[in-house]
Amino acid sequence: CFATMAHYLLIFCPMLHVTLHVACCVCPLPSITEGVSCDFGSTKYYALCGFGGILSCGITHTAVVPLDLVKCRLQVNPDKYKSIGNGFAVTVREDGVRGLAKGWAPTFIGYSMQGLCKFGFYEVFKILYSDLLGEENTYLWRTSLYLAASASAEFFADIALAPMEAVKVRIQTQPGYANTLRQCVPKMYAEEGLWAFYKGVVPLWMRQIPYTMMKFACFERTVEMLYKYVVPKPRSECSKAEQLVVTFVAGYIAGVFCAIVSHPADSVVSVLNKEKGSTAVQVLKRLGPKGVWKGLFARIIMIGTLTALQWFIYDSVKVYFRLPRPPPPEMPESLKKKLGLTE
Repeated sequence: CFATMAHYLLIFCPMLHVTLHVACCVCPLPSITEGVSCDFGSTKYYALCGFGGILSCGITHTAVVPLDLVKCRLQVNPDKYKSIGNGFAVTVREDGVRGLAKGWAPTFIGYSMQGLCKFGFYEVFKILYSDLLGEENTYLWRTSLYLAASASAEFFADIALAPMEAVKVRIQTQPGYANTLRQCVPKMYAEEGLWAFYKGVVPLWMRQIPYTMMKFACFERTVEMLYKYVVPKPRSECSKAEQLVVTFVAGYIAGVFCAIVSHPADSVVSVLNKEKGSTAVQVLKRLGPKGVWKGLFARIIMIGTLTALQWFIYDSVKVYFRLPRPPPPEMPESLKKKLGLTE
């Protein structure tokens, strides 16, 4: 039911307001009444959040490997690959249909590890920083809290991602270098040593930390606004399917902004992992203001869809394992009294 609704939400985004109203009014599934399986902030909670991150990032990034491959080739060789359609056509002509799947193994492994750290540590840091701020400041500074927690989590997530990202880009952008993970890893190590797998970690931080900050903060605030202004009833009265529809829509909106914010650094990462001996500053100067935006449209499509599906899968894992899912933040009563909003 909700998968079908999500598909049409992608197509008819201008009808978002109406669609969400319809979904929440006519969906026959009952409201969530069953208990939770663990305490909020417990070791089990963090572990299952990390597992949700593995599934959400590993599966989705692997599913869009063909588009990612074409996007990388547009960035590093724009003279040969002139557009998304042309990129697909040239790749199929030279490598066959199987060539579109190049780099799927390092993609799956790398982004599974990234998802584990990204979502797992986000929950850890969000609770940690919230405890440090206190209830009232957590509400007042919640956007800053989301930004800080997601940036902290992504710092570690990129260290886990960097080796497989380097392998993936090398396979996808250097025809004839290596076709599989098993071929590429020993060859890179023999030529450049361990540094070959981590020379892109700083550009990854440049790309992924702003991306993740936007991804989490925009998602959290969009969910809050959807329940406040669009969904015709409180989240506690919505069924699982209705909540997952909201999750998908908020994820897609966040994904569009993520793609724009992180694209220049993504272009630098793609070129840097293709070339030997270059630095991020050298690549950035050579690409110039226009070059860093090559492949943006492909990345918007890819990241928008990816982000929506990642949040959808992640939230589905939380629902399946009956993890605590706090409602959208509300102003604490103590703060209402201080502001004179209550008698």
